[in-house]
Amino acid sequence: MTTSPPHSTVSALDDFHQLSPERILAAVEQGGWRCDGSFLALNSYENRVYQVGIEGDEGGGGDAGTDDNSIRPEPLIVKFYRPQRWLDAAIHEEHAFTLALAAEEIPVIAPLVDSQGMSLQQQNGYRFAVFPRRGGRTPELDNPQQLEVIGRFLARIHLLGEQATFTHRPGIDIASHGAEPADWLLANQHIPLALEQAYRTLIDDVLLKMRDHFSAAGDYQRLRIHGDCHPNNILWRSGQPHIVDFDDTRMGPAIQDLWMFLAGDRAEQTARLADLLAGYTQFRDFAPVELHLIEALRTLRIIYYAAWLARRADDPAFVRAFPWFYSATFWDQHILTLKEQSALLDQSPLIWN
Repeated sequence: MTTSPPHSTVSALDDFHQLSPERILAAVEQGGWRCDGSFLALNSYENRVYQVGIEGDEGGGGDAGTDDNSIRPEPLIVKFYRPQRWLDAAIHEEHAFTLALAAEEIPVIAPLVDSQGMSLQQQNGYRFAVFPRRGGRTPELDNPQQLEVIGRFLARIHLLGEQATFTHRPGIDIASHGAEPADWLLANQHIPLALEQAYRTLIDDVLLKMRDHFSAAGDYQRLRIHGDCHPNNILWRSGQPHIVDFDDTRMGPAIQDLWMFLAGDRAEQTARLADLLAGYTQFRDFAPVELHLIEALRTLRIIYYAAWLARRADDPAFVRAFPWFYSATFWDQHILTLKEQSALLDQSPLIWN
């Protein structure tokens, strides 16, 4: 992970944990949006995300308001970035990518810019961005038509994504998403002592198998991708997906933005893959060799997620949201899941006809 800039005046995460309503509303109004005093905390734990009510459209919010004063304007979404996670330059890359996608009429939720043309705001050391609110529901993963539409838009994201590279954002690989998180969990004694040897042996096994899968994929193309494209980051409305939360955008294979829509047994996953790629290949070619990466990427996500939770174990918001992480059974279940993944890594990849 990269770190926040040295000029930040937020000296401790405690300040981030205790963002007050007054600070939240003052930060939004600094950008030229006039708040009506209402706000709602949304379910986000890496950053802090709030829905903020807006009085009108006189300020920098542009299309967030309405010309009819009798109609309540749409609220805005404000995201405060966690300190010590991203450099400003990395956040600027995220914003530039999503703004470029939006300019191509791809339905991503890009940040709004203020009257100075800036998308990344700062106040008292807090870094934040303001977004339009878009409603919608999670897509139906057993709906071939919806999957085909999603596939088309992901292909368009990748077409633009392959036109440049990120300089300040990391990629997805075994070292950063597998080996390092596992070593950190062991070094910081998060694995219960009774399970430590079993975990070490299992991690060595799955890392070896994942390296074989990445080797089988060969010199696959790395491009700018969403990076965390799971169904909850797609808001389906009026026959179209709204793609949100590019906070984890990075360099990686195209399949990373596709595999999280694949669930169920092998037959179900094969059918869903075909639906996604039916739409995807209308706009962009897909390299079947990347199918070797699906279970390896899924395993990396499981390892990385466990370490992500452990790194945030002292965050008050996490304590409230993830009480099961602190139970004695969490690591038993985690090891069981990794064993299941080890078995899946022994299987041949999905087939796309």
